[in-house]
Amino acid sequence: MPITPATAANSSSNGTGEAILLELVDEDGRTIGTAEKLSAHQAPGQLHRAFSVFLFDERGRLLLQQRALGKYHSPGVWSNTCCGHPYPGEAPFAAAARRTYEELGVAPSLLAEAGTVRYNHPDPDSGLVEQEYNHLFVGMVQSPLRPDPSEIGETAFVTAEELAARHEKGPFSAWFMTVLDAARPAIRELTGPSAGW
Repeated sequence: MPITPATAANSSSNGTGEAILLELVDEDGRTIGTAEKLSAHQAPGQLHRAFSVFLFDERGRLLLQQRALGKYHSPGVWSNTCCGHPYPGEAPFAAAARRTYEELGVAPSLLAEAGTVRYNHPDPDSGLVEQEYNHLFVGMVQSPLRPDPSEIGETAFVTAEELAARHEKGPFSAWFMTVLDAARPAIRELTGPSAGW
């Protein structure tokens, strides 16, 4: 993946374990500062920039990931293809492409903006809060996946009907339905009416 000024300044690959900073925003998505990642998620939560990616295969099936059991937030639950936070100064589109590659070992063959959504979702299991201004992206994946086991437990491609059945059984991330519903217009445009999204 390319190195940008934002990723170079925030890379933890040097082994120092430096704190990861998130970009704090106002209600209109304007940057107002930074905060350490964990502190931004502690109740009541600080509004920060995030992104969510929804990738589909040629058959219109959505790629889901089950978050690894070692994750500090929402471990073991199913969620959208990829989600995360841009580094301060990093464009959300660049962050979405970067994290998709880091987590799944694949670059999307197509990635397009799909709007934004603002939400506040407490996680009752961890006590953490997702207070996010989330940039949405939809796209296609056509290469074999190489998931990072420290990030992802399992992956699955599902139709709209299969997702509905899985969602009833759970568990899914607290934010999943909010970001999915917000991205649906762009998903329908990408996959076509026959896919049922």
